[in-house]
Amino acid sequence: MHMASQFTAACLQLNSKRTIDDNLPEVTDLLDEAIGAGADFITLPECTGMMEPNGDALREKAPAEEDHPVLDLIQAKAAESGRWILIGSLAIKLPDGKIANRSYLFDAQGDVTATYDKIHMFDVELGDGQYYRESATYEPGAEAVIADLPWGRAGLTICYDVRFAYLYRTLAQNGTDFITIPAAFTKVSGEAHWHVLQRARAIETGSYVISAAQCGTHAEDRRTYGHSLIIDPWGTILADGGEAPGVITAEIDPAKVAEARSKIPALTHDRSYRLSDDLLAQTGENISVLRQ
Repeated sequence: MHMASQFTAACLQLNSKRTIDDNLPEVTDLLDEAIGAGADFITLPECTGMMEPNGDALREKAPAEEDHPVLDLIQAKAAESGRWILIGSLAIKLPDGKIANRSYLFDAQGDVTATYDKIHMFDVELGDGQYYRESATYEPGAEAVIADLPWGRAGLTICYDVRFAYLYRTLAQNGTDFITIPAAFTKVSGEAHWHVLQRARAIETGSYVISAAQCGTHAEDRRTYGHSLIIDPWGTILADGGEAPGVITAEIDPAKVAEARSKIPALTHDRSYRLSDDLLAQTGENISVLRQ
């Protein structure tokens, strides 16, 4: 479903609190702002429902899909406004009691057309006294997801996925024009890596990157970096959300995807390779990379 018409994309930058009810007013106000600005495709960040840093509390508070008030809100807003809306992620209680970190894509009628469960778990120690163990709370996803939009195809990813370039190459080689990377990137790693990783994924794949982000200080002094980004397929930053809650928009021209990929057709240049004999002798293993 490739229609070459241009459209306006928006990122909502949030400072989510630790309970869903406390976040609904900000989400509603910024959605209305984006709709008023003429956005056709509106994206929200990871952890739109709540930023609850305590794993036990998150498991207790996360609603099941059928009971989630954010899903109800976005469904109504999409249908009422005729806009496509992506919830970057919600914590969803699964039937077995585990939690999924799940994106939801709503079409202009308010129907969910795609979901994506975050594949890569953020299990890190950042050296500033903060540590994260997503795998202790979340059930990782196992499927890459591409969804049709009226203007082309979107690859759905979340936050820490951005560090795994092979996922984005797979998405692009399977027809993705736009990649969403909604995030709650930490302030420490964001200051060091956010912009360069986002631009790299756009450049490597020749895709637009649309990344709504969390910002500011959250419960238990968790700090996120902000700087929601919309980046074109040549790696140019079209909009940057800075550090405060708000809305950014940019005009998206799907024709620029083909233009960038025709200039540097790296997606068609994969070659198989193996470790050198010297390395094989050291590791006793072989590594082969094959084209998708």
